[in-house]
Amino acid sequence: MAVPKRKKSKSKSRKRRTHYNQTPPTLVHCSQCDEMKLPHHVCPNCGTYRGRQVIDVTEA
Repeated sequence: MAVPKRKKSKSKSRKRRTHYNQTPPTLVHCSQCDEMKLPHHVCPNCGTYRGRQVIDVTEA
């Protein structure tokens, strides 16, 4: 089994990890209420998906 000959320095590891970044979630406008929502998900504001009322969202 291969074993490293020397310890990797912190700077070497950190340089390698510079591209490990997160991207913000993609958001789209709801066609019914024009609120931002995740694509391919039920709108949490109005409860519609692809033009149909899927869940009942009552305002309390």
